[in-house]
Amino acid sequence: MSLDTWMLFLLAYLLATLTPGPNVLLVVKNGLQLGWRPALLTIGANLFCQGILIFLVAMGVGALLQTLPPLFLALKLAGGGYLIYLGYKSLRATGSGSQEAQRVGVSPPSRSNGSLLREAFLVSASNPKTIIFLCALLPQFLDHQSSLPIQFFIMYLTICAIVSLVHLCYVALARRAGNYLKPGSGQRLFGRITGTLFITLGGAILLSGRP
Repeated sequence: MSLDTWMLFLLAYLLATLTPGPNVLLVVKNGLQLGWRPALLTIGANLFCQGILIFLVAMGVGALLQTLPPLFLALKLAGGGYLIYLGYKSLRATGSGSQEAQRVGVSPPSRSNGSLLREAFLVSASNPKTIIFLCALLPQFLDHQSSLPIQFFIMYLTICAIVSLVHLCYVALARRAGNYLKPGSGQRLFGRITGTLFITLGGAILLSGRP
């Protein structure tokens, strides 16, 4: 892979990453509500999932998925349903029990590392179109006269750098904006917004057709 090709790939993936989706929404939610460490764990799990997806693309699984409509449908139902479930949980957390806890000054329950990692991994894997997108994008930048494993690894490292930078910027902006939110009503409003967006994104996945 030449430097020019790599820079084109970097630009293409940067533009794709700048568009907010479920991963951005989750890392912003965790960063604003739980802090920087949970946000970093969320990014790490997302990148781990991305690594698995890139490996599957290299093995040709993305092309196989396009030829098996039942498998694509099953993954779409599971992924969309999980995002809707996360949205429901977020909306429920802003209900009367949460409001009462905030009123008496009780801190929200902490999240275990395992819970954060599992949630972020599943959100990253929730849209089967991601692997198809990677299957369409990555081969365009491959030089078949050079080592393919090394090129896939370079692209993965590039993706890690882009995703980390963009997501951390989103978290920093969200935390800065969060300083202007009232501790009670502002946090409940944010919870309702994220819950609604998760449900909307999940519904969009369920209603989407095959690529």
